[in-house]
Amino acid sequence: MAESKIEPNLKVTGPRMISLRNVTKVYTMGKVEIMALRGVSLDVDEGEMVAIIGASGSGKSTLMNIIGCLDRPTSGQYLLGGVEVGQLNDNELAVVRSKKLGFVFQDYSLLRRATAVNNVELPLMYSGVRQKRERAMESLRRVGLAERANHKPTELSGGEQQRVAIARALINQPKLILADEPTGNLDSVATGEIMNLFDQLNREGITIVMVTHEMELAHRCKRIVRVRDGKIVEDQLTNR
Repeated sequence: MAESKIEPNLKVTGPRMISLRNVTKVYTMGKVEIMALRGVSLDVDEGEMVAIIGASGSGKSTLMNIIGCLDRPTSGQYLLGGVEVGQLNDNELAVVRSKKLGFVFQDYSLLRRATAVNNVELPLMYSGVRQKRERAMESLRRVGLAERANHKPTELSGGEQQRVAIARALINQPKLILADEPTGNLDSVATGEIMNLFDQLNREGITIVMVTHEMELAHRCKRIVRVRDGKIVEDQLTNR
């Protein structure tokens, strides 16, 4: 196997979206400390589409949780859009998650008894935003599902459910989408549709960071970051 290559000074494509410096994460279980991240430094610029890969237990999910403001680093610095996340309280972090970030998960995380449009509206429920239905329908149109707006998840295919989840992630017009194994439950046809949609959103200027274990999908991104034992061991541009 070729020697791993780290290239921390990749070409800057725009203003910095994500900047981590020497980030560590330690979990304490009784008297045992588990070092999930070991001095991770990573920059992602606006408009990039980045894949994070690594084996189970490598630290990639912990890294994604920190990037998504779902967890805090034990030490180190994290700036999101130039804002030092470590200085924010829980309420401020919640605002950042709702306004700047969109999340897409492997299991779709849809309410089974709610229609597609109702699921897409959820992030706006307590926001005070008017015209929630209009915005939700616009998000569904962006992912090609306006005609399925009144269908419940059980009436949709896996690929359609994931597109509803992406529409929900888009409802607050985020600058960054975090996708955790977004095609893990999909067949090859639906996987291609979801990746084509991510390509389209990225061309529109949305930064996308995706965790995946499939190298074929990772190479659909512009950059691949490999994590092993809580460290970034490879960070390379692809040919895209």
